Amino acid sequence: MFSRFCLTMAVGLFCLAGVGATASAADPAAASFSGEKAFEWLELQVDMGPRVPGSAANRELRDLILQTARDFGFLATTSCVMVKDPLGAEEIEICSVIVTVPAAGKPVADRLWLGAHFDTRPISDQDPDPARRGLPVPGANDGASGTAVLMHLMELMHQEAPPTEVNLLFLDGEDSGPAGDATGFCLGSKHLASGWQDFGSPLAGPMPRGLILLDMVGERGLEIPMEGYSLQYAPDWTHLIFERAAILGISALVAAPGRPIYDDHVPFLGAGIPAVDLIDFEYPQWHTTEDLPSACSANSLSEIGILVWDLIRNP
Repeated sequence: MFSRFCLTMAVGLFCLAGVGATASAADPAAASFSGEKAFEWLELQVDMGPRVPGSAANRELRDLILQTARDFGFLATTSCVMVKDPLGAEEIEICSVIVTVPAAGKPVADRLWLGAHFDTRPISDQDPDPARRGLPVPGANDGASGTAVLMHLMELMHQEAPPTEVNLLFLDGEDSGPAGDATGFCLGSKHLASGWQDFGSPLAGPMPRGLILLDMVGERGLEIPMEGYSLQYAPDWTHLIFERAAILGISALVAAPGRPIYDDHVPFLGAGIPAVDLIDFEYPQWHTTEDLPSACSANSLSEIGILVWDLIRNP
């Protein structure tokens, strides 16, 4: 995740015991979200090494996402752009992956977008040890957690087709800029959002009912407030998601206003897409070399996954 900071200027936008019953929870034979399985996806990513844009590990993960989706029979494509490295002089390729999961035998009349960034930060600039600040972030929570949830959801939608189309946005280049400079962050989402309705765009089509962005959703003791920009610019969508979490008994979401965070949802809000950022920014290992699986929890991934899976199955 990029060097987060609260914007004070305009942004150019103009356990799980006790889960409550819903329609999806009533069927014991239905596919269910497993935090343990999602955690395996998290560990797999970290084992690849830092997924810095342009690196071999970044390409390896991108190829894995594409191949997994295609093995399931889903349409998967890339949206790539060449940019100047915000932390260097050379050009780097930013390649997001978009996976389209079709509705169960129905035409596209409604669709849901789910997003997470799969890249990791090139430098650990918040590390308490100055000698380690030039090292890349392992990105267990900051990158791998949201991606892990999406990968497992893709598995579940292969088992049980969703009632409406679902587009999975695996975003690249979110975390590549210098601290305090928004121009170097969210590079993949800026590229996608700026032309999502253009001819040839993998996102072209009907306006989605909303985007749910998952960022830093794996830490132990997860606690996610209503992110400030989500609440300000997509209040109805934000309240709907937090109300669903309350119905399900998801304790990780706290229906209280949080601070605004410049993240991958902001370019989509600017393009008129209702978008909510589910993020716990109070993470001591943020942008350090200690962002490791040991700081994360399968239970946290489970809570987020169960919530999003219910939103998929019960629009």
